[in-house]
Amino acid sequence: MNIEMIRAARERLTGHARVTPLLSSPFLDELAGRRVLVKAECLQHTGSFKYRGAKNALSALDPDVRARGVIAFSSGNHAQGVALAAREFGVPAVIVMPSDAPALKLTNTRGFGAEVVTYDRATEDRDEIGARLATERGLTLVKPFDEPQVIAGQGTLGLEIAAQAADLGVIDAQVVVPCGGGGLTSGVALALADAAPGMRVHPVEPEGFDDVARSLISGHHEVNPRLSGNICDAIITPSPGKLTLPHMLALCGPGLTVTEDDALHAMAQAFLRLKIVVEPGGAVALAAALTGKCEADTVIAVTSGGNVDPEVFGRAMAML
Repeated sequence: MNIEMIRAARERLTGHARVTPLLSSPFLDELAGRRVLVKAECLQHTGSFKYRGAKNALSALDPDVRARGVIAFSSGNHAQGVALAAREFGVPAVIVMPSDAPALKLTNTRGFGAEVVTYDRATEDRDEIGARLATERGLTLVKPFDEPQVIAGQGTLGLEIAAQAADLGVIDAQVVVPCGGGGLTSGVALALADAAPGMRVHPVEPEGFDDVARSLISGHHEVNPRLSGNICDAIITPSPGKLTLPHMLALCGPGLTVTEDDALHAMAQAFLRLKIVVEPGGAVALAAALTGKCEADTVIAVTSGGNVDPEVFGRAMAML
């Protein structure tokens, strides 16, 4: 995994993935006590950065292999990214999703034409289910974060951040990224290490599900004691990826954590001040910036997903 793979992914995604905006608001700056720039990846196709990795991974497959179909496991955003990319290529897609995934994500994934297979994330192993179905049906598994071409696709977001920040005269910044398995975090860190070495990436996770933050301290893969029970469903994973953790150890600063209320507050402020809709897991980086967890004069916060159920969005709006 290297910068050349990310540059190649940028070429594959040109004309397909959106170049999402880097937004700002003086009201957010005041709340944070520093300059805050928001990379609004919630405006990407399918409402999430996951489309970048899925589209790049499918584009890199041998056409004959791709034609047999693909399979993925996801709580929703990677699911939608793979489902849309597969539809664009006209190939079958099977998506393994937790039964407690937000209804909107289940509905959208089916809406993109994928077959959805649900499982209980507390008692069943999604990796085993995905591997079994892939073998039985001859499908290619597209992992959500521990796959080089997926990481490369996510890394294109880092190249965009570097270029957009430079246009604003920003070359030094703290870049905070919502983090589950680390595909986005490691991809952005790899891209920025080359394109904007004055920027340091920090993963952000929900309290109680901070396996990456703990892994960055210990130097090896820490595991979350539970895999459900938080509104930030999109970034709850058992442990960092085997491929992603070494990159994060080499390139990232310490991990940050936020509460559910912090995430809801950030969702409300993103809507009020930037007019964007962000889901809880996608809002944790902005939450870290707004709650004083960041120290740099300029913070770039990635809002990585916008697929939120109306009920949860209503809880966020009630905090205004």
